[in-house]
This record gives sequence, C-alpha cells and structure tokens, in this order.
Amino acid sequence: LLLALAAVFAAVSAEVYFQETFDDKWAERWVKSDSKQADGTAGEFTLTAGKWYGDAEGDKGIQTGPDARFYSISADMGKTVSNEGKSLVVQFSAKHEQKLDCGGGYIKLMPSTSDMATFGGDTPYSIMFGPDICGYSTKRVHAIFTYGGKNLLTKQTIPCETDELTHVYTLILHANNTYAVLIDNQVKESGDLEEHWDFLAPKTIKDPEASKPEEWDENEKILDVTDVKPDGHDDIPETVSDPEAKKPDDWDDEDDGEWEAPTVKNPEFAGAWVQKEIDNPAYKGIWEAADIANPEYAPDASLYKFDDLRYVGFELWQVKAGTIFDNVLVTDDVAYAAKFAEDTWGKNKDAEKSMFDAVATEKKAAEDAESKKLEEEAKATEGDDADAAADEDDADEYEDTGADATKEETKDEL
Repeated sequence: LLLALAAVFAAVSAEVYFQETFDDKWAERWVKSDSKQADGTAGEFTLTAGKWYGDAEGDKGIQTGPDARFYSISADMGKTVSNEGKSLVVQFSAKHEQKLDCGGGYIKLMPSTSDMATFGGDTPYSIMFGPDICGYSTKRVHAIFTYGGKNLLTKQTIPCETDELTHVYTLILHANNTYAVLIDNQVKESGDLEEHWDFLAPKTIKDPEASKPEEWDENEKILDVTDVKPDGHDDIPETVSDPEAKKPDDWDDEDDGEWEAPTVKNPEFAGAWVQKEIDNPAYKGIWEAADIANPEYAPDASLYKFDDLRYVGFELWQVKAGTIFDNVLVTDDVAYAAKFAEDTWGKNKDAEKSMFDAVATEKKAAEDAESKKLEEEAKATEGDDADAAADEDDADEYEDTGADATKEETKDEL
C-alpha cells in the first residue's frame, strides 16, 4: 500500500529534510529549552536503549525523566522547508517503557519564526502529531494542524498503542489534500483533509431567509374525535365503603357515635378520563429550512501545504516519565519513510519483544519468590506467637499449682 501511495504521490525529486537516530553526539544537534527551568519543573532527556531492546546501540533514543515534569527539546532541520506540490512525511518511534498512564508522546514541527530557546506549550507550531494517553478516556493519536491562526484537531478518533514496546507513528500529507496516519507501517486512518478537519466553513448552510409555512403540521399525533368520555365517568368515586366490613358487636352508637364502614379502593374507578390519540394524517415532520450554498465557503486546494517548517521538537508533560523517542524523520518520500521504519523498528521489533517477555518472566518469578518468602515469614511468626502463648500458659499453670501447694502446707502447719 505504501509503495502504491509513493508511486502516485512521489515528488519530482525526493528529499530527506531531517533524520535523527540519536547517536552519542545527539546533544550537539538538539537544544534544551529554558522553559520551566526557573521553577524546577523541567525534565531531562537521557540517551538509552531502555530495559528491553532489539539492538543495544541501534535502539538508543532519548528518554524522559524524572516523573511529573515538562520536557522541551528541539532541533533545527537546517533550512526552512515547504511541501508545496509534494508529499510531507513526519515519522518517529515512541516506546512507553514506563507503561504511560498520563502524558503526551507527540512531536511538533515549528515555523522559523518560533523562539526555540523558550520552546514551551505556548510556542506557535505548525503540526503536532503522535500519541496522547491519560487515564481511561484519552488513548488517541493527535493530528493537529495550524490553519488560519487556529490549531485544528482531527475529528477522527485514532487509537494509539498503549503497551510498553516500540511503535512507529507516521503522518503523511499529500498534495491533493488527502492524508494518512500509520502505526507500525499500517494505515490506521486516511481520507480527505477537508472532511476530517474543520479547516473551512461548511459548504452548505440552512437558508436563513426561509420560514415554516403556516399550513405545515408538526404534530405527529392528534386527539381522536370519535373517542368520547362515557356518561357518568366523573361520578364514579375513587373509594367506596368496604362491603365486607361489619360493625363490631361491642359498638355502642350512643357512646361511640354512628358506626361507619371503612373505605376501600373502588374497582370501578378508572381515574381521570384521557382522550385517545391517533396518527395525524396531516403530519409532515419537523420542518427544516432548505440547504443553500454557504456564501462564506471558499475552497482551498492548499490545505496540505506548509511553507515555513524549520524546527522539530518534543514538548510534553508526563506524570510518569520513561518514554523513549527515536528515529525521527521528516521527508517528502513516502517509500523511503516506509523502508526507514522497517530498517530500524522492523528489524529489531521481534528481538525487543523477546527481551521484554524475558524481563517480564524474570520479574514475575522474583515477585512470586518475594511473595512466598513473606508468606513463610508470616507463618513462622504465627508459629512463634503460638509457642510463646503456650509457654505463657504453662507458666501460669505452674504458678497456680505452686500457690495451691503453699496453701496446703500452711494449713498443715496450723
């Protein structure tokens, strides 16, 4: 599928604008922001392959830490990029090794006008893309574009990966105003930019000049004129004297007053009469004004286009830190991006999964051993307590026996 897309949308000359695999000199190419430094809430990025990996060197990326921090870091792509007339691919990998429960894992592309020295949440960006997780409600891939001074979030819900392994996130924009979002080289969402984002005013609107015709009937039901309240319906009382009640034998009318039977619900009482309803033969439904062309709608063939892309960066908040970012790529070559993903993530993913499973097995064995140890210690403590209690009972019995013997001796002496 990706090769087919590449054949259709390939630019005249493919170009890689930015590629980062994070070697030992990565810090020379990336700039840590001053944002949040003064109040001590700024986090750090550390080069590591993490606790499980497929290649100890090849899988090294930058990891967030410590917990509950803001993380802001960026790199200059070397020149200002425009994707006019060609595709744009933004791709990177993220491994939530810490089993992320609340925090971002997305990348941003910024224009040349943004101040990266103070790169933070208020810094203007052009594209924001990647996973975002927070609790049970938010587990999605963000794809946000800046257009007309507004940051527009996709209307599609694209689930992100939530496990502790490495996954590759790819965003592709095409010059025909279509897009695709991929995870691990598999398309998860695609379509038309205008349909999946609110870039433009709607094509049609309800006619503001229209009004509902006077004869338009919106009543789905009407009263049945043939349904007439029965004669005497309102004369039937709700309660009646209990016909089975009898005056007590010891009742004295002079002393107790005239005896009255207690009341019970009247089985013939039907409640308030309600006239039946029938379908209205004149019902036309709820009236709506007709749709007309929206005079404010203006098509834009360049929704996909960004003329000023200069910086790439991660600007995040994470409650539980530990995400490792790697293999950042910005290019106009869809096929190259697919191959780059396979040559990095694809080559090592199986070995990483095997190591992850081994670590998980070892961890469970250690936890089971610790649990067994605590259980045995608890049993031993219970045994010691029981022995101590038994010894105390024996001592009490000995004291009681000694006391009784002393009393007997005293009696004998007397």
